[in-house]
Amino acid sequence: MTMHTFLAPAEPVRYPDARVQALSPRFEKYHLPLAAIDRIATGCRWSEGPVWFGDGRYLLWSDVPNDRILRWDEETGNTSMFRSPSNHANGNTRDRQGRLVTCEHVGRRVTRTEYDGSITVLADRYDGKPLNSPNDVVVKSDDSIWFTDPPFGIAGYYQGEKATSELPERIYRIDPASGRLDIVADDVSGPNGLAFSPDEELLYVIESRTRPRRIRAFQVSEGGEALGNSRVLVDAGPGTPDGFRVDIDGNLWCGWGMGTPELDGVRIFAPDGEPIGHISLPERCANLCFGGRHRNRLFMASCTSIYTLYVNTQGAAGG
Repeated sequence: MTMHTFLAPAEPVRYPDARVQALSPRFEKYHLPLAAIDRIATGCRWSEGPVWFGDGRYLLWSDVPNDRILRWDEETGNTSMFRSPSNHANGNTRDRQGRLVTCEHVGRRVTRTEYDGSITVLADRYDGKPLNSPNDVVVKSDDSIWFTDPPFGIAGYYQGEKATSELPERIYRIDPASGRLDIVADDVSGPNGLAFSPDEELLYVIESRTRPRRIRAFQVSEGGEALGNSRVLVDAGPGTPDGFRVDIDGNLWCGWGMGTPELDGVRIFAPDGEPIGHISLPERCANLCFGGRHRNRLFMASCTSIYTLYVNTQGAAGG
């Protein structure tokens, strides 16, 4: 079923788009002066987990409270239903074979959509107990799957089904050969979005229950299967980082917002944690991904809508 989402006529844009702001000269190289923010879809309640399918030229994302995954086609500009119900899907990514990997609040599980459309459950329990509500997920180059498991999706009936946590909130790794589920971190308060650095030597994680929120950087072990020491890379202050992705230069492009309207959008951090840029949106951005033919188009999943912006970099593999 195709849902033609009719958007209000856009106001004329004067280049460069003043909503794309440099906070440091380091951001100038990533800003395209002849590119502007576009809204390509709207009508959601809480957009999350965007993932780009370049082979089909389409974007998938979760509308969590509406219990559906939507699809936007680049060629036609149409939005359609991909999956409903979605088990209140949240984070999505693709594995290195191109299959969709999804965090589902209902069922409290991580799944993989096979080429024929069937669904394989990758993880739903640890030590015989149900997971909380898997939130966000990334796939490493060795095919291992890493995901966060806070209790946000079982806290009530808006983004899932209310239930009691039986396990601490953790970060897990799914072994690609055996399917074994291992704990890689259990000291993150409200683990949320996560992403690897381009060289996969660091795993960045949003710690969303600290005040202020923080972005932590964990050292990945030499074998690539565990996490070592961590440090606080970013103190978010009044901002609310949620989901994010990393570009090929190691910059973090973070969904941002809440507090005051001027915080809403995407905040960009250099690998050393310096805030270098901000993309202002009319609503909070929860998550994002890179897509388009050259992985240089930013797709920003905000409360009710999806926004895009071409940038002068590319998304790192695995995001």
